[in-house]
Amino acid sequence: MGLSVIGSIFNITVIAINRYCYICHSLWYNKLFNLKNTCCYLCLTWILTVVAIVPNFFVGSLRYDPRIYSCTFAQTVSTSYTITVVVVHFIVPLSIVSFCYLRIWILVIQVKHRVRQDSRQKLRAADVRNFLTMFVVFVLFAVCWGPLNFIGLAVSINPLEVVPKIPEWLFVLSYFMAYFNSCLNAMIYGLLNQNFRKEYKRILLTLWAPRLLFIDVSKGGSEGLKSKPSPAVTNNHQAEIHL
Repeated sequence: MGLSVIGSIFNITVIAINRYCYICHSLWYNKLFNLKNTCCYLCLTWILTVVAIVPNFFVGSLRYDPRIYSCTFAQTVSTSYTITVVVVHFIVPLSIVSFCYLRIWILVIQVKHRVRQDSRQKLRAADVRNFLTMFVVFVLFAVCWGPLNFIGLAVSINPLEVVPKIPEWLFVLSYFMAYFNSCLNAMIYGLLNQNFRKEYKRILLTLWAPRLLFIDVSKGGSEGLKSKPSPAVTNNHQAEIHL
């Protein structure tokens, strides 16, 4: 469970950095995110995820919580460690993602304004849609995980006074809000991404007629392999707009 939780926020952070480089610095994108470097980034992301959960076994912060009938991270075990967890696993990634998406928003607004004067300077509609999808994913992640992290931060600062003042229902609600975030992602992709909508529709149809699953497999595979052109080529105009 720790791998999935920490891995989610670390991957959201890396995706934000990737989108920032792709949209705001497209001329550097091919060098920064070639196949070799991308594999290294993926490996590094999951290595950091594994490293991030190791201290739990030494601090003894994984305990059974009767309020949620589950073994989870105990916020009252160590004040310093709880603060570190909130900062490293939530505040720092949140700050990085906020910076990346803020710069992308600024670029989108600038390009939209300049399009009225020069139609050559524009962003690809697909790039903007993909950015909006990941932005919504990030916002919902922050909203769903924020209450639990802020409760943990408050508890770690002054456990003796804060813990008795936190209603059990509030902690339980914040806990299940955090894990409900994983369910929301599938809905977001289905609503905002045309490829996901198409695949969802195909899956639903195959539930009624399983034979359809084997129809046009080659066609579906070829469509999935289609990738957008090099960002250095398609985004050469907006790459010249420095933020």
